[in-house]
Amino acid sequence: MSAGEAYYRQATQTPGRHRRQASRVVEYQAQRQGLNLAEAFGFRGPTTIIGNACASGANAIGHAWHLLRHGHAERVFTGGYDALSRLVFAGFDSLQALSPTQCRPFDALRDGLALGEGAAMLALETLDHARGRGAVILGEICGYGAATDSHHLTQPHPEGSAALASMTAACEAARVRPEQIGYINAHGTGTPLNDSAEAAAINRWAGASAKTIPVSSTKASIGHLLGAAGAVETVVCLMALRGQWLPPTATLSTVDPACLFPVVTNPTEVAFDYALTNSFGFGGANASLVLRRWAS
Repeated sequence: MSAGEAYYRQATQTPGRHRRQASRVVEYQAQRQGLNLAEAFGFRGPTTIIGNACASGANAIGHAWHLLRHGHAERVFTGGYDALSRLVFAGFDSLQALSPTQCRPFDALRDGLALGEGAAMLALETLDHARGRGAVILGEICGYGAATDSHHLTQPHPEGSAALASMTAACEAARVRPEQIGYINAHGTGTPLNDSAEAAAINRWAGASAKTIPVSSTKASIGHLLGAAGAVETVVCLMALRGQWLPPTATLSTVDPACLFPVVTNPTEVAFDYALTNSFGFGGANASLVLRRWAS
């Protein structure tokens, strides 16, 4: 987006000057970053760019997991990244989605999200390949689910139907039941519509077990990283599983009554084996991943 802004400024302010415009056009293409990375590190094989708004990072990891499961690759470098720009900020501002105070996911008085920026990349590989090279195994991705919400371009279905579908599919792929999940890293943007829909989805998915499954949104601390969110929050889950602790929703004051589950407000030591992370994007993209603690 920053490259696009620079291209537009030069084209309108100095239309007769074309210096660097060609390179801006090339670098503006999404696949260019992937190709640059592959060239720098000497990677071989196909490069796939997934642009599913705020579910992109989780979708990329889920796609990589499918490649490994089905024997299409032994190892995949995957993840997500995003950077702030004026155009992105203006877009969210025009939607009135930004908090004028503080991002407070699952708070009864929440009033919007906070934008952040970041990146996370994972080296995914089959167990045999990891053991063959003596790798330190950080954890296991054991389930992935995706669903499409056709309710509205930027608003989730009030009952969180697609979120429910992605969580259910991820758990079915992992062959785990809701009561086996020890922590949920929620999408939890802090907007009124997202959090109520996600809470409804978690309540429906977990049923009677909802009251025992701790949930938090780390966006309260690092902001919404958009295309990087799903990847960074997957890494947060890996860290939590390895360290046996729960990250908090740091800004929560008054829990929304719609949350039938406990919302983590302070870092908490706890023993658990499975974590689930949700990522939902504009355009109805919903993705969930299940991760398992690695015990060699």
